[in-house]
Amino acid sequence: MAQAWRCAGLRWAEDGPVLVWDRGRSSALPRGKRVAFGVLDGGVRTCVGARGHLCPVRAAVSGRSTGARCEECARLDRAHSVAADTVADDPRPYHVYLAWFGPGLVKVGITAEERGSARLLEQGAVCFSWLARGPLMAARCAEELLRAALRVPDRIPYGEKRAVRSALPGTPADRAVEIEALHARAVALDAWPEALVREPYRPVDHAEVFGLTAGLTAAYGEVTELVPGGGVSGALVAVAGPDLHLATERGTVVLDTRLMTGWELVPALPGAGGHGGVTVPVRKFKEEKGVQDELF
Repeated sequence: MAQAWRCAGLRWAEDGPVLVWDRGRSSALPRGKRVAFGVLDGGVRTCVGARGHLCPVRAAVSGRSTGARCEECARLDRAHSVAADTVADDPRPYHVYLAWFGPGLVKVGITAEERGSARLLEQGAVCFSWLARGPLMAARCAEELLRAALRVPDRIPYGEKRAVRSALPGTPADRAVEIEALHARAVALDAWPEALVREPYRPVDHAEVFGLTAGLTAAYGEVTELVPGGGVSGALVAVAGPDLHLATERGTVVLDTRLMTGWELVPALPGAGGHGGVTVPVRKFKEEKGVQDELF
């Protein structure tokens, strides 16, 4: 019987994205790599725990959960989350940023300065610019100010990000137009917290890093969950945030690697993946009215 591996999620290293496994193992994800695995038949997805600790009861969790945590572990994880606004005494300096994911999809956010651009890569930000630097609570106040003044959110659903990736503007300058305009409006506001130092506009573009360049084939759908006995097999054409864009016989499909955590996974057997390379539930993306999605 093939050895089972438990995925701990996708991480963005200096050399690019890697899948991390239990016991510290990792698998690099260069474009063109064949990604192929199966889910143990009869297996159960179990809670991944919180804050580096195992779930004490190894609770079963839903296949559709991107967090892969039971209610108690999710509560514990959120209790120590900067994003959830439950940490007020973090002494580290923070960056306030504007991030762009596609036309009309701009958000404001904060991240610890020591993390550099890691948070933006994890979110799948196609381009971004820093806005300011300073203490955590001042950064939070600026985030709220910008949400109200610029009318930009602090969260964008992944489904919306995926829907626009195959039709991005062709040059870094074109992709940065929206955040350039918003940056100018933001730094001109009078109500900035005094503890923050505003930073000049310097756009950083991730399209090439992600593989979201001209000619990327539009994905026909996204994996909604893994299931016991199911499999996924395809060639990696792009990686953005936690998402793998995989070319299969049926077309390109998006797999959110957060759905892999908590499962016992094994190397795909010959022929695994079935029709099109995927034998797990897939939700088709909505087509524009009048567009035919299949020949027959």
